[in-house]
Amino acid sequence: MYVDMPESELPDYRSSQVDPTDFDDFWDATLSTARAEASAVRIEPVDSGLTTIDVFDVTFSGWGGQPVEAWLRMPKGATAALPAIVEFVGYGGGRGHFLDNLLFASSGFAHFQMDTRGQGSSWSMGDTADADGSGGPQYPGVMTRGIESRETYYYRRLFTDAVRAVETVRELPQVDESRVSVFGISQGGGIALAVAGLVPGLAAVAPCVPFLCDFPRATVMTDSYPYKEIRDFLAVHRHKVGTVAEVLPYFDGVNFAKRATAPALFSASLMDATCPPSTIHGAYNVYGGERSMSLWQFNGHEGGGVIDLQRALAFFRSVVAA
Repeated sequence: MYVDMPESELPDYRSSQVDPTDFDDFWDATLSTARAEASAVRIEPVDSGLTTIDVFDVTFSGWGGQPVEAWLRMPKGATAALPAIVEFVGYGGGRGHFLDNLLFASSGFAHFQMDTRGQGSSWSMGDTADADGSGGPQYPGVMTRGIESRETYYYRRLFTDAVRAVETVRELPQVDESRVSVFGISQGGGIALAVAGLVPGLAAVAPCVPFLCDFPRATVMTDSYPYKEIRDFLAVHRHKVGTVAEVLPYFDGVNFAKRATAPALFSASLMDATCPPSTIHGAYNVYGGERSMSLWQFNGHEGGGVIDLQRALAFFRSVVAA
């Protein structure tokens, strides 16, 4: 059933999320520190058994110089610098198996799939620990890990990893650095939005049913997890509501969307109780670049499913070919 405002009201919706005056300074300092602590990238070929795709096991430096795992998949024997898609993973998942997720490499792109620190134990495997948290991978969630301070909040580390993933891909000799796009579904879409607001010069961004948007609305209007992790935390720690409200604006897709300029293809679903469509429109309606929306009337958090993938692929092709 519909769980949110009518479709006709979504284009006019504006989030109440605040834009901290030191938002840009906070993220500039965070990313500068991560770059200074980076070490050399490790890339090792994988004997995958595939005849049309080459697979590489990659380790790069993320937050605090800490190692983050990724898969790099490329068309077999590619020699020219290719357009690239950096993909981020949904909540609870990791980079998975090297034989997973062959679409983008099969379509002529260099495909870089980043692992998700401290997750990767809910529905797909992960290998990257959250060394500043409680290690990992782990189950269940991370929504309140370090949430009492913007300095310690989990998504500061994860978003930094994601920015460093794009910077790493741009340095690969197999990649055309001017044609790097970002993609993700749910949490992956929220990470893609954050990267779009933090990294200039992206070719395109496709956040499908993005999570981590419009915290002020999301945390009070849905009974679904993962947002409910924050509600559960605050139901016990009643005295910390104000503290959490000061932390979350630094990690909200609404504020990243304002700063993004790359062409964007969003998706949302009117029956999505996990990431309600108004929360996604909170980011979409203030997005700083060209944008379009695939709005699914009779779907929940699965969004457009394979049709979202089909449209994202066509979108990326149209942008990098222009």
